[in-house]
Amino acid sequence: MSRRETAVVAMSGGVDSTVAAALLAREGYEVVGIFMRSGVHSGSEADPNRRSCCSAEDALDARMAADKLGIAFHVVNFEDEFNRLIDYFCEEYLRGRTPNPCIVCNRDLKFGRLLRFADALDAKIVATGHYARVEDPAATGSASSAAAPGEDTSAAPDATVARYRLLKGVDASKDQSYVLFPLSQAVLARARFPLGGMLKKDVRALAAELGLPVHDKPDSQEICFVPDDDYRTIMRERCADRLPPPGGIIDAAGKWLGRHNGIHEYTIGQRHKLGIATGEPVYVTKIDAGTNTITVGRADEVACGGLKASEVNWVSIAEPERGTVLRAQIKIRYMHAPAGASVSCEEGDRVSVAFDVPQRAITPGQAVVFYDDDVLLGGGWIDAATGAGATP
Repeated sequence: MSRRETAVVAMSGGVDSTVAAALLAREGYEVVGIFMRSGVHSGSEADPNRRSCCSAEDALDARMAADKLGIAFHVVNFEDEFNRLIDYFCEEYLRGRTPNPCIVCNRDLKFGRLLRFADALDAKIVATGHYARVEDPAATGSASSAAAPGEDTSAAPDATVARYRLLKGVDASKDQSYVLFPLSQAVLARARFPLGGMLKKDVRALAAELGLPVHDKPDSQEICFVPDDDYRTIMRERCADRLPPPGGIIDAAGKWLGRHNGIHEYTIGQRHKLGIATGEPVYVTKIDAGTNTITVGRADEVACGGLKASEVNWVSIAEPERGTVLRAQIKIRYMHAPAGASVSCEEGDRVSVAFDVPQRAITPGQAVVFYDDDVLLGGGWIDAATGAGATP
C-alpha cells in the first residue's frame, strides 16, 4: 500500500481476534485494537472451565496481546448498545421466539457502532476474527454475475453488477458466515476477516509462534451476557414484572397434557424438562404467546417441510424480483447441516422456503441463510414453520 492505512480490529481477548490483528499488522496496516466493554459482569461459578467473552479478564488479555503486537489499543464503552441487545434478547423470548443475539451484535455493534468509531479514526477497515471470507469484485478482475443456480437473471435487475460476495470460511468446522448474513455491500467493502482462509489449528499454531499467551485459551462457549448458559436468569432480572405466567401444554389436536412454567422457558424441538408423561417421547412443536400455550408432538411432528421468513438481506446477489425462485442450500441454525430447498421471493423482504426433505425444529426468531456452495446468497429471520408437521 502507498501509505499505512488504519485498520480497526474488534479484539475480544481470544486467540482468533488476536491473530486477526497480528495478520493485519504483518500486512502493513496501522492496527488499532478495540475491546468492546459491555458492562456485563461475566464468568461462571458453576464451571470455571467454561468461557464467555467481554469479561474483565478478556479485556486484560486483549490489552496484553496488543502490547505484545505493538499496536494501539482502546477499551470502548458499549454498555448502552449491549443493553439494547439484551432487551431484544428478552423481548424475543416474551414473544415465544428464540433469539440469536450474536447475529444482531455483528450487525449493530461490530459492524455498526464500531464502524462509526472507525470513521472517527479515519480507518477504512474494520476486522474481526470470524471464519468467513469476502470476495472483492475488483480483486477478481471482473464483474461477477451475481445470479444463483436456477435463477432467471432477466427477472433480477442489476444481476450482473459487480458485488462483494460473502463466502464460507475454509475451515468448515469453524465457518461463521451464517452469523454475518445481515451485512450490507457498504459494510462488506470495509470488512476484513483475516482468518477466513485458515484452519483453526493453524491459527493456534501461529499464535504460539508469535509468543501470544492466548494461543491455548479456550474458545468462548456461551452468549457473553449469559455467562452460566442460563438465559432464564437474565429474563428474571430484566423482565420480572412481565414474565409470562404458567399455561397449558397441549397436543396438535388441542388436548390438554399439562402445565408449562412460562413460554419463555421453552424452545422449538425441546424434549426434556417438559414435566408431562405421554408414554412416548414428545417435543415442543409450537410456542404461542397469544394463547400462552406450548404444543408438543412426536418426533415426526417436529419436522416441517418449509418456512416463512422476513427481513431478508440479499448479500452476494442482487435482490431478486417478486416471483423469482432460487435453488439453494439452507441453514436454519448455526450448526445445521445445509439442506437443499427452493426459495420463493415474495413481496418486500419476505421469502418462502420449501425443503426437499422436511427439517427438524424450524424455530421462529432464528436465522435462515441461503448458500450456493460456499457463497452466502442471503438470509433472513424465520417467522413460522410451514408444510407437513407444522402446527396450524
